[in-house]
Amino acid sequence: MERIILHSDMNSFYANVECLYHPEIRDLPVAVGGNPEKRHGIILAKNQKAKEAGVKTGEVLWQARGKCPDLVIRAPNYQLYLRFSRLARKIYNRYSDQVEPFGLDEAWLDVTNSARIHGNGLVIAEKISRDIQEELGITVSIGVSWNKIFAKFGSDYKKPNAITVITRDNYPQIVWQQEVGDLLYVGPATKKKLLKYGIVTIGQLAETSVDFLVLQFGKMGAVLWRFANGLDDSSVKSFDEHYNGNERILKSIGNSITTPRDLKDLKDVKFIIYMLTESVAMRLRETGCYCLTVAIHVRNKELHSFTRQQKLAKPSDLTREIAEAAIALFENNYDFSSDIRSMGVRVTDLVPDSTPIQLDLFGNEELRVRQARLDETVDELRKRFGNLALRRAVTIGDQMSGLDPKKDHIIHPIGYF
Repeated sequence: MERIILHSDMNSFYANVECLYHPEIRDLPVAVGGNPEKRHGIILAKNQKAKEAGVKTGEVLWQARGKCPDLVIRAPNYQLYLRFSRLARKIYNRYSDQVEPFGLDEAWLDVTNSARIHGNGLVIAEKISRDIQEELGITVSIGVSWNKIFAKFGSDYKKPNAITVITRDNYPQIVWQQEVGDLLYVGPATKKKLLKYGIVTIGQLAETSVDFLVLQFGKMGAVLWRFANGLDDSSVKSFDEHYNGNERILKSIGNSITTPRDLKDLKDVKFIIYMLTESVAMRLRETGCYCLTVAIHVRNKELHSFTRQQKLAKPSDLTREIAEAAIALFENNYDFSSDIRSMGVRVTDLVPDSTPIQLDLFGNEELRVRQARLDETVDELRKRFGNLALRRAVTIGDQMSGLDPKKDHIIHPIGYF
């Protein structure tokens, strides 16, 4: 039986949720962005009116206001967006137990087994669209296909509030005619390289020799060739509503921040890494997970950036161990040829905190136990009295001391791979 895969994308998600709660701005161009005074002046999302005025996601606030002087900018409210994301998930679960998130506002659904009950893919998409609009007050665009990649393409093809069905018969006329950058995981750098070889459309990518693509892009070249030809057979993973009473296991947890001033030395960097790690580790413990990998993202004032990661010796949720790994990554990969504008700390390869850990006969396991108890006590105090109630000495005594990363965290989407 041919698979029926849906990809649902909530339109202008952050901005439309804000408009729901603020009726006075519903008919105005609205964007969700940061705080220019703290250099968080980036457009994160915009509604249809702002889009029509030329406002783009990712541009700085002054650029957006230059295009649209009457633009209303709201600060992000991630807890509210998480609530709507969970409500949408409950609607998806009416039609399938195979629901795989792709960020807060997107999800794949495999409705193959429920088609006999609810109707074909188009009918189910129409029902989901209706349910979300009537119950949540926002709209979705949905792609319907036999694989995840073309379903994702379909949800992007027409916006807002649209449904696109891509079949084995019509995909050459719909998918292959579009520019290659519209294919999932063809980013700006990959697109630029493909254009250099005269590969402009997805159809041209599909017709290119897979051996040539592997030669130019490595294993990812074969992946993109399969994507372009509709040969993706990856499954939609089942979504467990709870895991040991908590939200399902995430793929990663991370914080990043654009600092009020540039970071000029290792002391500054340690300050920011510990500040970010305090929040990352606390959320890791709240989720009931250990991490196996620590990653950092660094961006300097010339806007050049890099990401590095390393495996830990053993699974951990200890603030100190995660921070020390992040600091070591930085010291081994940066020479301060330029001051730093923003940094991020992320933990990945998450496993349940019930995972057995091999004890180190020659290490100090007693110290790790004491550290775990200390972290738990600090978590409880911060929950009661606020995130800044108890601080490490390394994060005190600077104009950045008042930063609260819990209010500026990035929720990393679940990666396709």
